[in-house]
Amino acid sequence: MPRMEDILNLPVQDPLCPEFSAAHINWVKLEGGRQGGDDIALIPFARVDDFVKGESSNPECPASFRVESRRKRPVGSIAKPRVDGYLEYTLYWCSYGPEDYRESDSGVGDGTSTKPASGKGSRPGRRHMMRGCLCHFTVKRLYTRPLLALIIFNQRRHVDKSGAPCHGLLDRDAVGTRAMYAPRISDELRQKVMSMLYVGISLDKIIHHHAEVMQKQGGPQNRDDFLTRNDVRNMERTIRNSSHEHHGNDECSVKIWVQRHQKHVFYFQDNSGSEPFVLGIQTDWQLQQMLRYGNNSFISFHSSFGLKKFKYPVCSLLVFNSSQNAIPVAWIITSSFVGKAIHKWILLLSERLLTKDPRWRPNAILLDDPSLDYSIIREAFQCRILLCAWHVRRTWIKKLLKKCCNFEVQREMFRHLGWILYCTRGGPNAKDAVEELMQIFVDQCAFMDYFKSHWLASIDMWINAIKSFPVTTPEIHAAIESYHLNLKSVLLKDNYANFWLRVDWLIHALTTEFHSFYWLDQYSLETGYFESLRSNSFSSNAWYHALHIPDVDVIMDEQNLHLFKVLSQTDRSSMYTVWNPGSEFSLCDCSWSRLGNLCKHIIKVATFCRNQQVARPSLPTQVYKQALLTLLHNPPEDPLVLDHTILHVARLQQDIKALEELSNSGQLQHIAPDLSSQMTENPLPFQRNQ
Repeated sequence: MPRMEDILNLPVQDPLCPEFSAAHINWVKLEGGRQGGDDIALIPFARVDDFVKGESSNPECPASFRVESRRKRPVGSIAKPRVDGYLEYTLYWCSYGPEDYRESDSGVGDGTSTKPASGKGSRPGRRHMMRGCLCHFTVKRLYTRPLLALIIFNQRRHVDKSGAPCHGLLDRDAVGTRAMYAPRISDELRQKVMSMLYVGISLDKIIHHHAEVMQKQGGPQNRDDFLTRNDVRNMERTIRNSSHEHHGNDECSVKIWVQRHQKHVFYFQDNSGSEPFVLGIQTDWQLQQMLRYGNNSFISFHSSFGLKKFKYPVCSLLVFNSSQNAIPVAWIITSSFVGKAIHKWILLLSERLLTKDPRWRPNAILLDDPSLDYSIIREAFQCRILLCAWHVRRTWIKKLLKKCCNFEVQREMFRHLGWILYCTRGGPNAKDAVEELMQIFVDQCAFMDYFKSHWLASIDMWINAIKSFPVTTPEIHAAIESYHLNLKSVLLKDNYANFWLRVDWLIHALTTEFHSFYWLDQYSLETGYFESLRSNSFSSNAWYHALHIPDVDVIMDEQNLHLFKVLSQTDRSSMYTVWNPGSEFSLCDCSWSRLGNLCKHIIKVATFCRNQQVARPSLPTQVYKQALLTLLHNPPEDPLVLDHTILHVARLQQDIKALEELSNSGQLQHIAPDLSSQMTENPLPFQRNQ
């Protein structure tokens, strides 16, 4: 048996499962010392919560471990720390003990009970669950190695002072009572009920839904199945009495929120003279969704929402679920431009994910701002970078609709703007393309003044980024746009206008109402419940609605591939026209597109072009191919980049050969050489292995 001096020589155990218990760990018996005879083990400190959750899910003795006592020391407070000296010390005790009220509650015996080790005395509010359980363990965050936690299991079995099981399946007296199960409802059920309440589901519907679910599973199986109306009323009261304003001063209020919700904060830096305010938020549910849908798939940035309205803008990280809806899996609120502070939190977020699953890797990161430091993002996630021009597309079309009244002129200007953005090395440069735009549309002074003042300085940066990175397809844009519209509908309500300049309100709104909005959608998608609420909430996703348009309703003129027509699904006598098909710079004459949004007709035509192979690759694809071929002639020194280049060039050679065969057989459609942009050959970026 090792002595206390030898504990740092023990192996650090980090099970691959998301939550783990004592059964997953190889325990070592400690010799001598104050903890003599106890079981010990070393785990990463970041995984202590996973261990507590796993230990609480013991199938024979479901429990809930509470913090019985906690102590902390500041760094530098000890000159010569012991080998087991701690920065943080936390004692966890099973909620069924250590006091025993079984005899006193039944009127038998003298009512004496075992006092807790911390000397806190009785707990009248929990008398009904105290059954004398002695199971408890200590967690020490080591002073000399703060990334490690020493677990000292003082009593691993859930027994009373006589050594007999006192709750769970092994306790005969607990059979048929709540003591068979965990002492209180789980965090998952609490999150579920709170989310339902936030989105407006009534108490009666929640209880009815819970009873229906329990009936389907054949009766109660755990503590959660004993949910009562009082449980829901208590949570309803908590919501009604909660407020975003924890303090009159906004900065103090935010600090209080951070202290109360440390599990949801992966990075926090207070505003100071030299450092900006940065707050990174990720709830447990968001972490689960990022692990699930971000692995071997895509993570997208949605930057700087609320730049003109809020005190500090919001940057969202998004993943895409099986219905191709965007799910926010982290929010970053910062007082500076998000790119300036990205190095402070991006690596911590990556480590947080890899701690949960070391095998987790995204397929690509989608950036909506070329000024972001992509090298830091690539280092953090070890994956490729794609560029998303949705923000540019939406901003330009919104301004065109506002500053230009003629639809035909709007359409032509939008097409020329696309040409500017996708200037290739073989074609006109940005300066020439901009000059041409201004000469052709010299009479559109309002838009040209806006373009020169807001975009002229940054247009070269966007063009260079598009030359360097592959560009996402319109389907991705539809999901991001849907998220953006949902964000606006919740946060930019007029009755919230008085709170927009408070950061504590923004945090509260994101983590309660808006978080619940997306929780409900995912729950409905997985279980089939509350379908009506889900369909109403996510009606703006054009990709989802495009799925319901059959191919026969898409009409193509082989003599003029500049436009497609789509038959209306509600009024079969009318049709909609899509110009510049297959591009993110497509336009449609339907009412939704006329508001500056991506409509289902544009998305349907884009997928139709790809599936039918009726058009050449888009300009973004051509630019990317050109960049890959350039890299092939000037191979980089980095072997990872070189392997990526060779892989894609080999694929392009196969594509070119296939196109040659189609051309020789006469099956390849001929199109006008000045067609601005067609749909990419690449498969949908959404696709992933389910």
